[in-house]
Amino acid sequence: MSQLYLKNFRNYTEEHLKFNKNINLLIGSNAQGKTNILESIYLIGTGGSHRTNIDSELINWQKDGLYLKGELIKDNQDYQLELSLLGRNKEIKINSNRLSRINDLIGYLNIVIFSPEDLSLVKGSPNLRRKFIDLEISQISPYYRHLISKYGKVLKQRNNLLKEIRDNKAPKEMLSVWDQQLIDLGSKIIKKRLESLIKLGILSKLMQRKITNGLEALELKYDTELDLDNNSSEDEIKESFKLKLKEKKEREIYQGATTLGPHRDDISLIVNNIDIRKFGSQGQQRTAALALKLAELEFMKGEIGEYPILLLDDVFSELDISRRSYLLDTIRDKIQTFITSTDLKHLDGLKGNHKIFEIKNGSAIEV
Repeated sequence: MSQLYLKNFRNYTEEHLKFNKNINLLIGSNAQGKTNILESIYLIGTGGSHRTNIDSELINWQKDGLYLKGELIKDNQDYQLELSLLGRNKEIKINSNRLSRINDLIGYLNIVIFSPEDLSLVKGSPNLRRKFIDLEISQISPYYRHLISKYGKVLKQRNNLLKEIRDNKAPKEMLSVWDQQLIDLGSKIIKKRLESLIKLGILSKLMQRKITNGLEALELKYDTELDLDNNSSEDEIKESFKLKLKEKKEREIYQGATTLGPHRDDISLIVNNIDIRKFGSQGQQRTAALALKLAELEFMKGEIGEYPILLLDDVFSELDISRRSYLLDTIRDKIQTFITSTDLKHLDGLKGNHKIFEIKNGSAIEV
């Protein structure tokens, strides 16, 4: 991304930034607007915020709407991405052409974000790991993002029906329609996750070895109640899904909730035969989180032919010297990166071409 224009976004009234193609440092005290800039880049690249699902929270206080514009070069072509929000009406344009679906935005500006919350990726709840894999695949496959959205709607409808059956307000026979849709969509999601996890696992193992000088190897395994392995076909997944769903039918009616499917699956992270989600040290967990994020960069490079933009939100203060150095060495001169920090002391190892912006009270000044 070469330029970014913000109007009435979060605590920014109006700001125009011209970025370095390598590293851009956003320096300032807490609550001044550093993360808001990263969020605006993420928003204009994906159509959604990584911090909130409520669009109205993005609009500057006492304003009616917001406007973002980003300029970038992709495949030797100039692109202008625009996003406006007025009330509940969100409009996205690419080179002045309005998009009919937000999903059509995916692929123009690919992004990987790494924040302190991601350091909990390993030891945190399964939902964090599901979100990690889903966001990664969605950026390279709009179809997958469509599957996730449609699956969520089917899941909600099925859960509502389970509650009605439990309360004797609907017959059990009505479940079959929603069961089939859940199985069809869920199996496609699981198959895509398995395929992506194989590639991501190879890269994660390599990254973990490099960071630890060969002392640790990271393995990723798909954790599900279904009887399958990494090479299971979609038909095999469907068959297992169907059988397990039948086994759980009465219990799910009693609970009024769907307890089987990709919305309940997880990713196991194994280092030297130890499940580090439960038994790993804090150092191992943070190293694995870093390895996963670096692997994500290489995975997306392999899938789309170029590196995504990297957003690093205040993670350098959370990493020790060796991990900071490795991260800086990895991104130097090949990945456009945006780094927020309260000061420059954690970036002593920074070399090469970069820009520094001082962020203060919703204002960004290049220094």
